[in-house]
Amino acid sequence: MKVPFTWLKDYVDIDITPEALSERLFSCGFEVEELIYLGGEADRIVTAKILSIEKHPDADKLQVTQIDAGSYGKFQIVTAAHNIAVGDTVPVALDNSTVYGGGKIKTGKLRGVVSEGMMCSGEELGITEADFPGAGVNGILILPEDTPLGEDIKKIVGTDEYVLDIGVTANRPDCQSVIGIAREVAAVLGKPFKAPATDYTVSAEGSPLSVSVEASDLCPRYMARGVIVNEIAPSPAFIQKRLRLCGLRPISNIVDITNFVLLEMGQPMHAFDRATLEGGKILVRRAEKGEKLVTLDEKENELTEDMLVICDAEKPVALAGIMGGLHSGISDSVTEIVFESAKFKRDCVRKTSKALGLRSDSSARFEKGMDAGNPELGLSRALHLVESLGMGKVTASCADVCSEAYGARTLTVRKADIDGILGLDIPTEDCLRILTSLQMPTEEKDGVLTVTVPAYREDIEGTPDIAEELIRMYGYDHLESTLFACADVVAGGKTQEQLYTDRIKSALSYAGLREIVTYAFVSPAMIAAINLAGEEKYANAVPIVNPLSEDISVMRTSMAPGMLQTVALNLSRKNETVRVFEIGRTFIPKALPLTELPTENETVAMAVTGEGEDFFTLKGVLEYMFEDFGVSAQYQVGGEAFLHPNKSAEIFVGKVKVGVLGEIHPDTARAMDIKKRVYYAELYLKELLPLLLPKTPYRNIPKFPAIARDLALVADKEVTNGSILAVLKKKGGAFLEDVRLFDLYEGDKLPEGKKSLA
Repeated sequence: MKVPFTWLKDYVDIDITPEALSERLFSCGFEVEELIYLGGEADRIVTAKILSIEKHPDADKLQVTQIDAGSYGKFQIVTAAHNIAVGDTVPVALDNSTVYGGGKIKTGKLRGVVSEGMMCSGEELGITEADFPGAGVNGILILPEDTPLGEDIKKIVGTDEYVLDIGVTANRPDCQSVIGIAREVAAVLGKPFKAPATDYTVSAEGSPLSVSVEASDLCPRYMARGVIVNEIAPSPAFIQKRLRLCGLRPISNIVDITNFVLLEMGQPMHAFDRATLEGGKILVRRAEKGEKLVTLDEKENELTEDMLVICDAEKPVALAGIMGGLHSGISDSVTEIVFESAKFKRDCVRKTSKALGLRSDSSARFEKGMDAGNPELGLSRALHLVESLGMGKVTASCADVCSEAYGARTLTVRKADIDGILGLDIPTEDCLRILTSLQMPTEEKDGVLTVTVPAYREDIEGTPDIAEELIRMYGYDHLESTLFACADVVAGGKTQEQLYTDRIKSALSYAGLREIVTYAFVSPAMIAAINLAGEEKYANAVPIVNPLSEDISVMRTSMAPGMLQTVALNLSRKNETVRVFEIGRTFIPKALPLTELPTENETVAMAVTGEGEDFFTLKGVLEYMFEDFGVSAQYQVGGEAFLHPNKSAEIFVGKVKVGVLGEIHPDTARAMDIKKRVYYAELYLKELLPLLLPKTPYRNIPKFPAIARDLALVADKEVTNGSILAVLKKKGGAFLEDVRLFDLYEGDKLPEGKKSLA
């Protein structure tokens, strides 16, 4: 929720800085996610009038101007702009100034003529046409004639403003508005809250209006009021500015009023052209199956029976709580309008919005809910603005259909119960002060608090809610850490398996791999991509009952899909080198449909790709990890179906298979849209962890230097290096420190079918 600082000051006398206010709001449960200063780095840019313009003596495209910057004095500016004229008022960056983006402006010479600054366009001020009229032109920004000279340009174009981007939790829909935040600011600062004016006078007769609500379960309250419009024109500058500050584009006075009230009061509204309402009738009903409505975004929507529409005597004219119909908008020829202000059930708006893919500022607020009194408050505010700003006259044509009780309610709570929840005795006078400042007048008698809860605080239901309101305003720093009365201090810590898993993560990180986390649910297409052999253990994936999409509709039976999807995404973003690992669980059902929980296997998966990466670089990572645990691994030809049949191996520690290693099968790579060679390994922690040993203990440094021996062995090509290493390590005994392959020769100097290993 974006809230301009100056807008808040309309309703609360704020006497602290925006930075300090951000901290105070955070302390009471409202995080200011960003404090935006619109002026940026712009400094020493002021308004000035052009007194004269002369041609530059040595440059055809340059002009020499004399300007008057008011109290700053008169200066000479050389410019290449040609959209200026004598008498224009323009923004000027003076000597030693800073423009938007951080650029410095100093006095200098342009083709031999002194220039004491620079005239600015909208770009140098960090604004666009949407922020200030004329800022989008390709040239200098021309300001209105009545602009005072020597004024800071940030005040003129509206960038001398702070905007608080506040994170509002789901349980506080009342704070999706400026006045909602203002009430909180008033409470946290201990200042009175000044409610916006909502008075108006009925001063015109207006056309007859009939309103009926057939679906009262989906529309508890519907209000409408007619207005005779004087003229459709741009709205006043202060309304346009505040809409822009909150990210909305000004359109016209009437439409801007509805958006202004939405932001200020948190009440979505819509304005209908009275002439387009056939029969002067408004009907709120469920849509008919197959009924269609073209909304303001020019999209045709096919409706279903569980959606709510606003209709005239013949057809739907708006999608309730979301968006108006294309032909219900306000045109320049409108003479009479009807303001709509209503409460629609949150679940109906949310489901309709999701089903049609339509999101709006209105739907975002209705989805979170509001009280049935807010439509009246919002409508009254809109009518007050229309009347006070001279936009039109309020007519007697009105309607208010309400089927839901609303208003303040009384809640009784025991002070002792609050203290028991908080573990803290907040003084009674502080309780009364805090709750009253939160617009909840409270009385105390015999240890019982009688709280009057306003209609807009639907989240206040009982003692725990009152306790929460008190502690967030009293201060969480008053809480002290204590143990339960029956609690004992025990030695905590991780299990041996968790400690070993952490060591595996550390070893892989030291080896240059980065840890990732992927979803435990994948798409059936990804399962099919790795299940080349049609194996049951991969194919029988546990389906999710209510998946968000087909792409995440089944539980993973292997870590490979998520790992390969990550590799594919990085490669598609031109990240040509990828070295990643993940520790997660696979889910193997005993039978489908499920009769018992699936088996969950903890697995380490890793993948590498890029220049210089191959089978042996990944094998080296594994060897480094095994060495850290003091174990030896052997590799035998074999692997999974999604690995290359001639470039894969099974990993054994002793006689136990603990994983697989190899290059991804070309068919799998194509299915995952991967065009590079990817090398992948899996380790099964259930089998591996029991085999791991503690780190090699400290040993004394040998008294004698090591002796190196070179062995050149001729063997059949089928004999693996791993099997030779195993024999050498076994026969080497306690004195053997290390043995490794450093050369392999195959050629015509050896008998056929033989190779030489050194």
